[in-house]
Amino acid sequence: METTKLSSKGQVIIPKSVREAHHWRPGTEFTVEDTAQGVLLKPKKLFPETRLKDGLGCVGYKGPPLSLEEIDRLLEEDIRREWGKE
Repeated sequence: METTKLSSKGQVIIPKSVREAHHWRPGTEFTVEDTAQGVLLKPKKLFPETRLKDGLGCVGYKGPPLSLEEIDRLLEEDIRREWGKE
């Protein structure tokens, strides 16, 4: 366990080993929560959370619904065609 100090400006330095382990770079924004166990520091999400249903229909497909097996088959055909293996 590492330790750190609170500066006169209210700043806390997160130890380098922790920053590197979490891939936190300068400018990373965090949320701060006061919990019963202490202060919880979490990086803000880069993108808002989305739901699957929010993304459905975004590709513009206008045909009849396809089964997962049909989608897999069509994707495999497309990949083979793209890579010249057919």
